Amino acid sequence: MRKSFAFACLLVGCVGMSSVAARGQEQPASPDASVVVAGAPPPEAPDSIARDASGRATLRAAPLPGTLRIDGALTEDVYTAVRPMSGFTQVDPLAGAPASDDTEIWVFFDSENLYVAARCFESYPDRLVANELRRDHSNIPQNDNIAFAFDTFFDRRTGVVFETTPIAARLDAQYVGQGRANYDWNPIWDVEVMRDDRGWTVEASIPFKSLRYQAGRTQTWGFNVRRHHRWRNEVTFLNPVPASLGMGGIFQSAQAAPMVGIEAPPGSKSLEIKPYVVASLSTDRTVSPVVSNNLGGDAGLDLKYGVTQNLTANFTYNTDFAQVEVDDQQVNLTRFQLFFPEKREFFLENRGLFSFGGGFSGPSLFFSRRIGLVGGQQVPIIGGGRLTGRVGQFNLGLLSIQADEEPDSGVAATNFSVVRVSRDILRRSSIGFILTNRSVSLGGDGANRAFGADARFAFFTDLTINTFWARTITPGLSGDDMSYRGRVNYGGDRYGFEAERLVIGAEFNPEIGFVRRADMRRSFGQVRFSPRPRNSTIVRKYSLSGSVNYIENGAGLLETREVNGRFGVELQNSDQLEVEYAGIFEFLSDPFPISTGVELPIGGYDFNRVRASYSFGRQRVASGRASFEFGSFFSGHRTSLSVGGARVNLTPRFSVEPTVSINRVELAEGSFTTNLIGSRVTFTMTPRLFTSALLQYNSSGNNVSANVRLRWEYVPGSELFVVYNEQRDTRTLRSPGLTNRALIVKINRLFQL
Repeated sequence: MRKSFAFACLLVGCVGMSSVAARGQEQPASPDASVVVAGAPPPEAPDSIARDASGRATLRAAPLPGTLRIDGALTEDVYTAVRPMSGFTQVDPLAGAPASDDTEIWVFFDSENLYVAARCFESYPDRLVANELRRDHSNIPQNDNIAFAFDTFFDRRTGVVFETTPIAARLDAQYVGQGRANYDWNPIWDVEVMRDDRGWTVEASIPFKSLRYQAGRTQTWGFNVRRHHRWRNEVTFLNPVPASLGMGGIFQSAQAAPMVGIEAPPGSKSLEIKPYVVASLSTDRTVSPVVSNNLGGDAGLDLKYGVTQNLTANFTYNTDFAQVEVDDQQVNLTRFQLFFPEKREFFLENRGLFSFGGGFSGPSLFFSRRIGLVGGQQVPIIGGGRLTGRVGQFNLGLLSIQADEEPDSGVAATNFSVVRVSRDILRRSSIGFILTNRSVSLGGDGANRAFGADARFAFFTDLTINTFWARTITPGLSGDDMSYRGRVNYGGDRYGFEAERLVIGAEFNPEIGFVRRADMRRSFGQVRFSPRPRNSTIVRKYSLSGSVNYIENGAGLLETREVNGRFGVELQNSDQLEVEYAGIFEFLSDPFPISTGVELPIGGYDFNRVRASYSFGRQRVASGRASFEFGSFFSGHRTSLSVGGARVNLTPRFSVEPTVSINRVELAEGSFTTNLIGSRVTFTMTPRLFTSALLQYNSSGNNVSANVRLRWEYVPGSELFVVYNEQRDTRTLRSPGLTNRALIVKINRLFQL
């Protein structure tokens, strides 16, 4: 009864906020061909592209006269009746040069769907690299691939990307703020491909219901296409992109071409309901009394409602995260806490709207893993609501989550609330404000609050300035509770520099956020020179950089100083070699227990390290990064060997991703070795059905763990999960003793009304 009442209050509150926002929203006039920015005039049918003297394009989408069968064949008459968009140019390796193999693009629409088709010409079809089928996997951009980007609000700031490969793998992403991509956005869309002796062809269908755009029937959108010739290591774009942006240029709406002619249906106030049921069998020997083969079950739902075409309300009741994959373990030889990314679906969609301060090295005022998780222990979430989207020139993110009490960890029932508002200014800049509230502070006495303002200014193509100011209010803390930063970055292709000043007070305490290191005054500077040799058949690019990182505490005492020099070589085949030297000073104001039975005393330590690494290109059957590091370390020496980002493609459906990290540390206070060994094994039957197993052994944590997960999207948007988790303690003399294990089966179903 208490859960239902709490959730009802949240539901009424969010609906109320939605109604107010909808009433107060001024819908902008629909753009059309008459308001296209400077450039070539829109092409006249049957042409679909026109270019100005600089090569920049203006595009036209064509109405679909009949039906289009999504089979990848490009056999319908419309492909000869409408002339394709073409004339791709390189961004890498020869910026501005014509593509080695051209690409043809068509964009059609009818009353329900947007269609994108492509003919990707290929001189050597047998060399195509396509070894990943799993949806949204990071290896998809490293295959031969083609990506379509739409700036549906034509605001030159935000957009969505759809990407596929010669075996019809799919990746989709939202992006905001010129390049901050969210790959956890999973809209409903369809794609098919075919391969022939001329290359490969693509047909994709994207329902208008999967997109958000401005009101009005006639639309002007931004549009760009990126093609990656993996075996050539060549990146080309339909609309030219500066070399400094590289493949990331697809996430830059300012570089997209205006596309006229789209006639979109009215944005309906669509309703999506996604109920779930879950059953579990679990054992946990870390709690008292011990849980053994406990049979459990539960049910809940998520709901999404289109308040306006630009504003979406999400609600969750009795939230469950059974499908979540476990965290990749890490070795920590510092005295600061590690950062683990969010993986839960409810918190991932539109998460870019809640980002604050530009990320990078600064603190985060909103880190969603603080909700429903305490010390790695799950805390039940009763329910909550979220409102995200745009209101005129404003980006809006509102969130309220009610978590239940958790007696085992002593956590009281707590409400988490976040208000995030930002406004677009100038051409590509923004200013914003954030407020967070945790109703019960971790100290248990009153609420914890954080608030702040930030700004991002983007000038020309490569120059950005990020700044923020923030403060927290915590019962019992009244000292230095502020943080601020100024950061300037120029990221040109040949030259680059960065300068930052960051201050975090000793009592700065955002309890719905993340602060890796408090009580610090950081000054950082870096310069880079990255020339491209002419006419080299081996080396594509050199990179030479130097940086200084200088950190004092609030009293002005030097705690960390690092002077770093790095030399890198990128080869034409996409392999990379890097050598780095760092001279480091660390002052320990408190004893530092770096390992079991080994504690470093208070004092200052000068040491240095040399690191060499080699990365093998993703087009290889076996790829990854191997690193070797040695040097002095606090009062002794450290030698480490690691293999990360590794992947062995046994077939396009079956891959193994091993991870190895070995550290041998010899100190005056004692010696120890850490071993982190693991592997993820994935078998993908179809783009909508895969199973994976993550196996990890961590000697510093004295545990071995396994996470086996099957995911089947049996109809678009509806999924079946079967998950098995197990963890064992390796300190037992016999076979590792069981710590906990669970078998979980979950099924959900999407209903669109």
